[in-house]
Amino acid sequence: MTLLQAIVYGVVQGLGEFLPISSSAHLILTPWFFGWTDPGLTFDVALHVGTLIAVIAYFWRDWIRLIKKGFTEALSSEGRLFWYLVIATIPGGIAGFLLEAKAETVFRAPLLIAIMLIVVGFLLYVADRWGSKKKSMKTITFPVSLWIGICQMAAIIPGVSRSGVTISAGLSAGLSRESAARFSFLLSTPIIFGAALVKLPHLVAHPSAISTDFVAGVIVSCITGFASIGFLLRFIQTRSFLPFTIYRFLLGACVIAVALIR
Repeated sequence: MTLLQAIVYGVVQGLGEFLPISSSAHLILTPWFFGWTDPGLTFDVALHVGTLIAVIAYFWRDWIRLIKKGFTEALSSEGRLFWYLVIATIPGGIAGFLLEAKAETVFRAPLLIAIMLIVVGFLLYVADRWGSKKKSMKTITFPVSLWIGICQMAAIIPGVSRSGVTISAGLSAGLSRESAARFSFLLSTPIIFGAALVKLPHLVAHPSAISTDFVAGVIVSCITGFASIGFLLRFIQTRSFLPFTIYRFLLGACVIAVALIR
């Protein structure tokens, strides 16, 4: 892997993790499109660590407040929100545990990824277009948090997009765009942490893989991830998710065309 490739992968991970376009799909499709060698699981784990640092750096004040309220004032709005985030994390953790092998093999098929890009793009459009978008994050209830958590299970399939499917679920439950995105980003913290923790032994077992290019990719994924969170939260204050839906449609169609030609 060259320095340029490491930087490209870092940008892809940082943008795809938080924008509703699927980072896993892009990490698979990038080498598939350009004929690059797959960087491997060790580098993939490291890139996720980069975006984990980004989301913690962006929301660390929120997490300190939520954790404190969760254990001292569990019935307050922020205390309940903390436990709702815990509940919403469980289904995704179960899906990751049960389907990890398939996620790294059969789910990586380009045609399946293309279909998921288009399907979830359509669901995002529908939820954004017809959701009431009136509820704030403080009004999230147990059923809504569980619904978002169950929907997150589908993110094990590349192309679905963890942020895309959870934001769609939030919008379908009547959350405002900003509230749906914020809940999605907060929910990403434990799920990314869990995924990185499970695969950390791969990183520890291959310390020789940690080169300058390797570190550069991690740093870029962290910086890009931090920037993409801020960008999306500002963007949706005045605009819809339509540009991301169009992008998903175009990318999905492009993947299908290339797969058929090849």
